[in-house]
Amino acid sequence: MNRLLIFAAPSGAGKTTIVKHVLANYADRFEFSISACTRPQRENEIDGKDYYFMSMEEFKKRLAHNDFVEFEEVYQNQYYGTLKSEVQRIWCEGKIVLFDIDVKGAMSIKKLYQNEATTVFVNPPSIEVLLQRLQLRQTETRESLRKRIDKAKIEMAFAPNFDVILTNDNLEKALNDTDRFIDKFLKNDTDM
Repeated sequence: MNRLLIFAAPSGAGKTTIVKHVLANYADRFEFSISACTRPQRENEIDGKDYYFMSMEEFKKRLAHNDFVEFEEVYQNQYYGTLKSEVQRIWCEGKIVLFDIDVKGAMSIKKLYQNEATTVFVNPPSIEVLLQRLQLRQTETRESLRKRIDKAKIEMAFAPNFDVILTNDNLEKALNDTDRFIDKFLKNDTDM
């Protein structure tokens, strides 16, 4: 059976760290879904490995042909999305598609693939802890922090719509909980 495993969370919840852990420990079963985007390619990025880089014209043409599983205009004139062909590519390799995506994208994929998709919400222990984590990164301005926290509050309200909620209050425990979940998921038993 073709399957998808979708991790979503507010920024700073630890989702990317958990997804990297899954890829490192279960590389024979999962493959990461590469997103398409319209933003400029950075010097250290490889097309087809980091992202599928597209012009705005190409992205919109692909949208018109219904080539995307999900997409979003993340910033003005900067689109990101998941191509249906990317899902098919991974399934043809006999692997489970693994997503690290925002909450809206996760809900769109779940709606499209329904029983083939399992969604995992990585929940921070609280908004206060999330704020501390984001501040420790030292990559945010006061304004961008406020925007991320406001968005996180909205995203956290979607947690009950996910198949699994994984609380990351302690990274080691969260990774152990992830391993237990993955073992059950691979046996097709997702109750945690």
